[in-house]
Order: sequence, then structure tokens, then C-alpha cells
Amino acid sequence: MIKSVAGLVGVVVLLVGLVLSLVFLPEISTRLNSTSAELSSASPEPLADFSTEVVDGKDVETGLIAGNGLELVKANCTACHSSALILQNRFNREGWHSKIVWMQETQGLWDLGGNEAIILDYLAENYAPEESHGRRIPLTGIDWYELKE
Repeated sequence: MIKSVAGLVGVVVLLVGLVLSLVFLPEISTRLNSTSAELSSASPEPLADFSTEVVDGKDVETGLIAGNGLELVKANCTACHSSALILQNRFNREGWHSKIVWMQETQGLWDLGGNEAIILDYLAENYAPEESHGRRIPLTGIDWYELKE
């Protein structure tokens, strides 16, 4: 209890000191005001160029495959989540559409309007399911021999 009272007293002393310094040292507040005025009157920087840098067929910023619709995917999908969610999943067009519907119903995704078809085309073309390369075809026509002990 003594520590909390001491802490409270310390905070009050700091606040009183701050108020007194602003009252008796007005140049501090005028310096702060002039700096903020200079910043607000300065012309704003132009927005960064949204050009996409592509290396080896992939967008450098996101890792997504370069193609028609990439900019819409970056603008609409990565506004809410990482591009890794796209990169780690593979769906056909219907699967991607069901994910979009789920995000709209449960996650607050806005209506994509006419862009939805372009986004689905991009995702279905570049992130469709791949053939499984897990197991090789069983060997046939092999003359097996028995090991001798």
C-alpha cells in the first residue's frame, strides 16, 4: 500500500512539474506549436508508386505469382491477411469462391463486385491443386533375388 501511495505521489509531482513548466516557460509550447504548424503546412509527400517488382515470375513484396489480377489480389486480400495464406493453400475456382464467401460472412470482407471474377481467375490459375508427387509408381518387371545368409 505504501508503494502504491508513493507511486501516486510521484505521478502527481511529475504532472504538476509539467504544468508549471508550460506556464512559466511559454517558449516550450510555442516551439511545439511552430513545429506542428511547419509540418502541417508542408506539402504532402506523393504516395509511393504501387508498381510491382517481379523477379523470377514472382512479386517481390508478397511472393505471389505475377499475372493478370495480381494487383487486385494484393489490394483486396493482403489488406486483411498475409499473402502466406494464399501461398500455403491450393483450391479450384469453386474452393476459392467458397473461401471468399466465408470471409464475407464471418470475417467482414467487403463485396468484391466485378473484381471477384478477376480475383477468382487469378487464384484458380496460379493456386489450383497440384498433382500429388508423394509416391512413385510401384516397380514392375523386376527380377528379385533372395539374400543368402
